[in-house]
Amino acid sequence: MPIRYIKAAPTTYVIQFQDGKVRREGPGLSFLYWAPTTTLVAVPLASADVPFVFNEITQDFQAVTLQGQLTYRVADPKRLASLLDYSIAPSGRYLSHDPEKLEERLVQVAQVRARTVVQGMGLREVLGRSDVVEAQVLAALGSSEAIRLLGVEVMGFSLLSVRPTPEMARALEAEAREGLQRRADEAIYTRRNAAVEQERRIKESELATELAVEAKQRQIREAKMAADIAVEEQRGALMERWSQNERQAADARAYALEKVLAPVRDVDWKTLMAANGGGNDPKLNIALAFREMAENAQKIGELNMSPELLSGLLGPSQREPPAEPQRTRASR
Repeated sequence: MPIRYIKAAPTTYVIQFQDGKVRREGPGLSFLYWAPTTTLVAVPLASADVPFVFNEITQDFQAVTLQGQLTYRVADPKRLASLLDYSIAPSGRYLSHDPEKLEERLVQVAQVRARTVVQGMGLREVLGRSDVVEAQVLAALGSSEAIRLLGVEVMGFSLLSVRPTPEMARALEAEAREGLQRRADEAIYTRRNAAVEQERRIKESELATELAVEAKQRQIREAKMAADIAVEEQRGALMERWSQNERQAADARAYALEKVLAPVRDVDWKTLMAANGGGNDPKLNIALAFREMAENAQKIGELNMSPELLSGLLGPSQREPPAEPQRTRASR
């Protein structure tokens, strides 16, 4: 049937060529056309995701695999239709493989830009800074002249995984594991050192406290000793003053006694005895007589004293007590 009908989706840009001229164009058109003389071009405007896997070499000559997806959309469908064949058959199937070549070209351009970025970074940086790789590659694709000439806009460049070779992955894992173990050991050592340091501080605090207590006790003892010394000094001063007072009193008494005895110093003692009134006591007179006899003992040949005289001199207190009468034991 020569007359056909086409109804395009809103995300499809349709161009109708007839006799080499554009009759209609626009997104989401629907119309009848004469099939023998009409050529239809359908360019999808919706965004599309293109997966990719790149094997690249880093700055330190290590192989790395980049896996992700590229998101794009057609910004200028007329330019793209002029470069690639997007003509469709009445059934809606593309008449050439050019639509598939667009994704291949985009992936190739993205791979070239990604290779440039990866070769300027080390393996560790590529593995740990995938966001930097994404940002640099996306900026490079946005300014790419090849993509602009195709009328395509790159909307996103995402890395889903960045993997080194299995041998390098095992080496990095071992190194990371050793690093983690080393940091764990360092944490243990740090904690032990902190505990030892804390214990040292506690010991120093205890020693400082003991020294402070000893110093305070020493101050107390020194204060007590100073007080005792002051008391002893006061006591010594008191004893010195008391001694001075006693010496002065003794000197005063000696002076008074000397003055009292001065008049009778050269008087005979007998005269003094007589003046004292002792001559009235017969015992004293007898004692004086005995003394005179003792002084002139060389002149006395024999001296007889009666018992009554001695008994009178000794007095009743000096006499022998009367003998106790003997008791008779009664016989049975």
